[in-house]
Amino acid sequence: MALFSRSLPTPLAGIDLVLADLDGVVYAGPGALPYAVDSLNRAAENARLAYITNNASRRDATVAAHLRELGLRTEPGDVVTSPQAAMRLLRERVPVGATILIVGGDGLVFEAERAGYSVTRSADDSPAAVVQGFAPEVGWEHLAEAAYALATPEDEGGIPWIATNTDWTIPQARGMAPGNGTLVSAVHTAVGRLAVVAGKPERPIFDVAVARFEARHPLFIGDRLDTDIAGAQAAGMPSVLVLTGVDRPKHVLAAPSTSRPTFIVGDLRELHEPYPETIVKGDTTTVGGAAVRIDGADLHIVSEGNRPIDLVRAGAAAIWNSGRAIYGFRVPERLYADPFHRP
Repeated sequence: MALFSRSLPTPLAGIDLVLADLDGVVYAGPGALPYAVDSLNRAAENARLAYITNNASRRDATVAAHLRELGLRTEPGDVVTSPQAAMRLLRERVPVGATILIVGGDGLVFEAERAGYSVTRSADDSPAAVVQGFAPEVGWEHLAEAAYALATPEDEGGIPWIATNTDWTIPQARGMAPGNGTLVSAVHTAVGRLAVVAGKPERPIFDVAVARFEARHPLFIGDRLDTDIAGAQAAGMPSVLVLTGVDRPKHVLAAPSTSRPTFIVGDLRELHEPYPETIVKGDTTTVGGAAVRIDGADLHIVSEGNRPIDLVRAGAAAIWNSGRAIYGFRVPERLYADPFHRP
């Protein structure tokens, strides 16, 4: 007996551009996540495949080379990075040719120089702006130079501050590590200012991607609700949350209305499977063989079905459609069990 009706569309139906995040979607550390490479190569048979990453530490060519090593057919132009989006914002604020204080690694320095700016690491060089991105080698002295350069608020004549992204964490082979958001927060604490953000969840990086590939029907795949899914939603494109990275089933159930994915998958193989309908009858929500029922403040599992992902989908749909936040329910632990792969 088939799990799904063959008439149901897959998440890829009608899509002309697949945009995938990298950390937590394609790889964790240097190694590919299970099923990611084969699933993305298959997606590329019928749509343009490209990548969006908030990680500012590497050049697009370096990222593309890494993806080719993993088995993905990728060229530098297929990679949209947060430093590229940051340069788009910078050009709106600072003339090309100016000196910019960079806090970050080679990927950010490369894009700044490619855009026509001079790069410094010292506030003593009177930079026209600070651009901050993640790199493993960023340390206290780099954050201190940014703080010195940003001491005067921008509305009092101070210089602009652009952050490539504000991800709090970054998936690594050994687990979750602090991301650029923690480093930006350290500077913010010192100077009392907020950075303008280029990467997800802000629109600039999505706008760069859509314009570059002339997409009419893009789909974004990510592993984080607060950056990936919120950003895609703000940019007006459908999204897939894959449970191979940062956010887990309990986060999906609690997702606010501003960061709810169009599709939820356990791994990228499910991009190619017919996506089951959500059926609501009275207080019961059914997805595939899984069903949950709302009874006042209680959320009951009527049927777990034979696919854990369908239970997550049913629970999320029931909570989201209720108009109530998750803390308004008593939720059985089984509903947010986590059998899905993660780094």
